Amino acid sequence: MNPSTALATVLVDELIRQGVRDFVVCPGSRSAPLAYAALAAEQAGRARLHVRVDERSAAFLALGLAKVSRQPAAVITTSGTAVANLHPAVLEASHGNVPLLLLTADRPAEQRGSGANQTTDQVKIFGGMTRWFHEFSAAGRRPGQQGQWRSVIGRAVAESCGHPSGDPGPVHLNVSFREPLTPDTDPAGWSESLDGRPHGEAWLSLRSPVRHEAAGAGPGIAPVPRTLLVLGSLADPARAGEITELADVAGWPIIAEPAGLFRRARVTPHGPLLLSATDWLEANLPERVLVAGSVTLDRRVLALLSRPEVTVEVVTALTSWADPVHAVHRVHDWADIQRSHRVVAGCVDRAWASRWRAAGAVVAATAGPIVEASWPSGPAVARTVANNLPEQALLFVGASSAVRDLDISREPARIAKGVVTVGNRGLAGIDGSVSSAIGAALSQPDRPAYALMGDLTFLHDTNGLLIGPNEPLPDLTIVVVNDDGGAIFSTLEVGAPEYAGSFERIFGTATGADIAGVCAAHHVAHRMVDTAADLADAIKATPQGLTVLEVRVPRTDARRLRRDLAAAVETALTADSAGQ
Repeated sequence: MNPSTALATVLVDELIRQGVRDFVVCPGSRSAPLAYAALAAEQAGRARLHVRVDERSAAFLALGLAKVSRQPAAVITTSGTAVANLHPAVLEASHGNVPLLLLTADRPAEQRGSGANQTTDQVKIFGGMTRWFHEFSAAGRRPGQQGQWRSVIGRAVAESCGHPSGDPGPVHLNVSFREPLTPDTDPAGWSESLDGRPHGEAWLSLRSPVRHEAAGAGPGIAPVPRTLLVLGSLADPARAGEITELADVAGWPIIAEPAGLFRRARVTPHGPLLLSATDWLEANLPERVLVAGSVTLDRRVLALLSRPEVTVEVVTALTSWADPVHAVHRVHDWADIQRSHRVVAGCVDRAWASRWRAAGAVVAATAGPIVEASWPSGPAVARTVANNLPEQALLFVGASSAVRDLDISREPARIAKGVVTVGNRGLAGIDGSVSSAIGAALSQPDRPAYALMGDLTFLHDTNGLLIGPNEPLPDLTIVVVNDDGGAIFSTLEVGAPEYAGSFERIFGTATGADIAGVCAAHHVAHRMVDTAADLADAIKATPQGLTVLEVRVPRTDARRLRRDLAAAVETALTADSAGQ
């Protein structure tokens, strides 16, 4: 066996022993030893192999595979620009605390800086965005190597999963290979056995991660009666249930972004719209806002956090420091959640909380019919999707308009039991969304899987549809809201009427793309949906294979609809307050 084959065989074997089950391989010459090893593992029934021709999409596929499962997937690439194309997913995984393993092939030391083909400086190419970096030097025919290789793999998986830092994220392993790069079966000349520990055991035994939240031993979260929980995007979707359970025990109202797996509890429907009712909010301000997760969607939430008379406290949970307006007074670790149930039980100001619940009902009764009557519109499509998901469904939501449409249009009480909503909210870019949605669906085959995204988000990652005939295919329904351009910008300052002359060219960015044609080119099923009833029926059906449902909506109505919703809600709350 040649040295490059030996090194690659041991690395892949130990990754599998450490629990890695998905390998995403991009074709390349220098990475051939790793590709052969991953293929052999698939043929032996030890791993699942996904081959992709676009490294950027491949990395986002791996990110999607790891997002809900919380088990790292491995991406294998050749050298040069192939490595650079991983960078967007590395950034998202880093900021989103998603475990990810990057195995990049490289030239041996003697070929670097020589002008050799596809050679660049790959050492720590991702800077501070990885949790750990290690470079494997080219293997040679000498004893004592495989134990070192396996030990490094153990640490790489540990670091990616957040051991011991409590901070999961991407890990970069740069692997040098010398020719020959193709396998051989001649064992002559190899100096030691390449077998790992007996019975398939991992070389490095990992204990439970020592997370940040385990370090604290303080008094927990204080029982402040007028507390509002604001729930953003959490790295681990399952953790949303723990924090909402605490709020439910206390009786605190909740405003939640559409992310995670959580009980419906007291989640306020159309939360951002309620915050837009300034007079009502002024009369019902919380004394404290408890923030969990990354809050990124609505400026009205940030405006509330900025108010000097409101105390802001943050709960950290596998996420970066969440203080976008620099207003945090106190930071709690996750252990505070677990030890505070008895302390805060029933501590709420009942009259105040009752007004929040009543206002939520008024907002739902007001906003729901307006959204439904606005069909076809982004919020109407999002509401139809959310309200018709089956139990235990997985919904991947693209960035930009789609997630905000869902935020203002959904009623949590109408969403089926056990639905998990995820998205790439670490940096909230539109890139890689198709691939991440496919990865998430492949990682959760027992859940009916759906995705909701805009046309630009979909088109930005059409290479995610490049799935070869021998590759694992997801059962996934992708709903594309096609407004032919960047509708989100029409809701921002640049969409104001006084800027209309420049808007279309540099913000609207209509493409005129034929989404049906794009799907046909990739042999992906496509269907145009014209009515809310048809969309509801399509969502209720169990996804079979990869299907794209396209809904065409006018882009010019987005700003007006949001303005009308805010005005109607404020009027309804004023009338309700006057009648009490």
